[in-house]
Amino acid sequence: MASLPFNVTPEKEGSITGFLSRQWNFTPVAVTDVDLGGKVAVVVGANCGIGLEVARQFLGLGLSRLIIGARNEEKGKAAVADLQSTSGGGKATIETWPLDLASYDSVVAFAQRTKTLERMDYAVLNAGMCATKFRINESTGHEETIQVNYLSSALLIALLLPVAKAKRAAQGGPTRITVTSSDVSSWTSFKEKTSVPLFPALDKGARNLTDRMMVSKLLGQFYIAELAKRVPSSVVTINCATPGMVHGTQFNREVDRTMGGKLVKPILRRLGYTADVGARHITDAALHHTSEETHGQYLSAQKIKPMAPIIYTKEGEKVSAQLWKETMAEFAFANVEQVIEDAAKD
Repeated sequence: MASLPFNVTPEKEGSITGFLSRQWNFTPVAVTDVDLGGKVAVVVGANCGIGLEVARQFLGLGLSRLIIGARNEEKGKAAVADLQSTSGGGKATIETWPLDLASYDSVVAFAQRTKTLERMDYAVLNAGMCATKFRINESTGHEETIQVNYLSSALLIALLLPVAKAKRAAQGGPTRITVTSSDVSSWTSFKEKTSVPLFPALDKGARNLTDRMMVSKLLGQFYIAELAKRVPSSVVTINCATPGMVHGTQFNREVDRTMGGKLVKPILRRLGYTADVGARHITDAALHHTSEETHGQYLSAQKIKPMAPIIYTKEGEKVSAQLWKETMAEFAFANVEQVIEDAAKD
C-alpha cells in the first residue's frame, strides 16, 4: 500500500481505543468565522438531532435560505417553527420539502425540485437509520438499512451533481456536499465483502443489524472516495464527517426501545456529545477546509483523517470497484452513470 497523507494510520484512527480517546478528550469547536449571508443550504434529515442542529448553526451564521428535506411533513414543519424562533432563523427563508429515502421516486422528485433554487451553496445529507428488525424495502427489494443509509443517499448525491454544476457560476464557486458518516465504518466485520454480486448478499436476512448499519456507513465512504476520483472539486466538493458518539437523537430510536439499548443509554450520556456539540463536526466539514484538500475525504475531530482501513487495501480496491459497478447498474433507471460523466466535464 502506498504511503498515505495522514498523521495517523487508518488502523489507529479506526480503532475503538482511538474513538474512545477522542470522545473523552476532544470537544469540537463551534464555527464562528464564516458569514453565510446570501447563501442557500439544503439539509436532509434536519427535522431533529444532528441535522436540526447543523441547520441551526448555519442560520446562526447568517444563512439566507434553508431547505429541509424531511420524510414526515408535520415534523418538518415543527423543525421550521423551531428554527424560526432561534437566533438568525427569523431573518431567513426556511422551507421543508418532502423527501423519503425509502423511495427512489421521492429522491428523484426532491433532486428535480432543487433545480428551482437560485443557488445551492451547501448540501448536508444527514438522514439515516439503525434498525432492530430485518426489513426489505417493498419498492426496491433491498434491505431497508442499506436502502436508506446507502443507496438512496448515493442516488441523491449523484442527482445533485448537475444542479450543483449549473449553479456554480451564479454562486461563485462549487457546491459543497457533506455526508454524515461514522466511526463505526471501521468496526464492521463486513462478511459480505467477497460476495459477487454484493447487493443480493446484503439483502439476505441478517441477525446483527447494528453491523448492517456499520456496513451501510462503510459503503458510503467507498462511494464518496470513488465519486471524488471522477468529479473534480472545481465542479462540486464532497466529503464526509463523523459527529462522534451523540446522545439524544432519533438515529437510535429503534435500538433505544430494546433491552440492550436501555443498558447502553447511560454510557451514551456519559461519553456522548449532545446533538448541538456533535453537529459542530458536520458544520466544520461543510464550511471549513479548502475544496481541494477535503474533496473525497473523511473528517474526524475537525481534521482530515483516514477512512475505514479496508478502503486503502488491495481487497478494498476490489470491493470498491464491485460496489461502484452494482451501484451504477442499480441507478440505470435514472441514467446516473451518464449524469456523473457529464458532471465531470469541467
